[in-house]
Amino acid sequence: MSDVVTGLVCAVCGTAVSISQALSWKCPLATEADTHHVLHFENTIEPFRPTDDVNPYLAFRKYLAVDSFGAAIGLSEDERIRIITQANDAVKAVAGTGFLRTPLYRSNELSDALEFTAEGGVWIKDETHNVAGSHKARHLFTELLHLLFAEAAGVAPWTSSTRPSLAIASCGNAAIAASTLAAAVQWPIYVHVPPASATEVLTALTELDADVRVCPRLPGDAAGDPCVLRFREAVANGAIAFGVQGTENAWCLDGGRTIGWEMTEEMGPLLDRIFIQVGGGAFAACVGSSLRSAGVHPKLHAVQTEGCAPLARAWENALATGGARNAGPRWKECMWPWETTPVSIADGILDDETYDWIGVLDAMADTGGAPIVVSEQHVMQAYELVHTLTSVNVSATGVAGLAGLLATRDQIASDERVVVVMSGIERVVPR
Repeated sequence: MSDVVTGLVCAVCGTAVSISQALSWKCPLATEADTHHVLHFENTIEPFRPTDDVNPYLAFRKYLAVDSFGAAIGLSEDERIRIITQANDAVKAVAGTGFLRTPLYRSNELSDALEFTAEGGVWIKDETHNVAGSHKARHLFTELLHLLFAEAAGVAPWTSSTRPSLAIASCGNAAIAASTLAAAVQWPIYVHVPPASATEVLTALTELDADVRVCPRLPGDAAGDPCVLRFREAVANGAIAFGVQGTENAWCLDGGRTIGWEMTEEMGPLLDRIFIQVGGGAFAACVGSSLRSAGVHPKLHAVQTEGCAPLARAWENALATGGARNAGPRWKECMWPWETTPVSIADGILDDETYDWIGVLDAMADTGGAPIVVSEQHVMQAYELVHTLTSVNVSATGVAGLAGLLATRDQIASDERVVVVMSGIERVVPR
């Protein structure tokens, strides 16, 4: 089979980037003054035939952009497999688990509580079993593999002894995931966190030897998340973008697709809808992309809360200005930071801006889905249902998908097969 991923192209301006280009994080036309660009992968996936390896990066290796990159820069298949395997073993040594397929199962308890028939029901895709307790490490691992492949092939502007620091902006799960991977391969990392970060998160970061940088809003700061502003400053000073916003590092949009491919492989055309939490949007964009590439089209619903819902606003603006599909060139008309202070007990999805909104809108438009904005009452109800009826140790953020189902239950047939994605282990009990 020839290379599955043939290149990258900006979803805003159309600029193309070769798959062999090392460190191809951002569109070449993106600048400090114009950050509204994002690279997406160009795929030629046909047919979809993954292997049965328990490691998703080996099972779906031939469909990952990072594997095509490794091949393009001269690494043999054996070398690529060796680097993936060694990196995963190193992660396991730090985290206690390496990357494995995560559980997908019908919750009889939730299905009965929401009055689905035996033919339909609620399936849980449980990402709390991922490395560092959420989906975030799935995105970051392909960024790490890109770095390790470039280093091994001698196309990186550093050696293993002169590595520049990684950098991330995150309020919790992504920070812990990034720091876990960095610790596994002994790569220094700057972690930019908000002042309200939970003590439990800060303790975990310290134990992983991360360089934690608390980022209050400063006088004169532009609109948007101050953690992202400080992160961008670090990158401008030589750090490597190692986060989960595709606008900052497109390669986060590669590894997250493995979660969607797992759902596709297990349920395929039997799947009617997916409800998934959205903060920065990379997770939903990845799942949507993976479903498209595998040829299945369940309705995708991206869920945000009333306290911060820039994606739903972008959806409406896109529909009013030419359609939800391919809305990238209309960025200024569709997406901008949330004007008021974001507030919700689902604090992990309070991104001021849905950075990867283009991919999420494309996926919802392709599948007949739509965004859902839920109330705090729906989030609390979902949280109580999960912690009463199931054994999933998930945070209030991670039940947002179920909250979206609760908010729209009267619009869904009782024989539909619905997946709610739950991601982010419980670290702090909501009040």
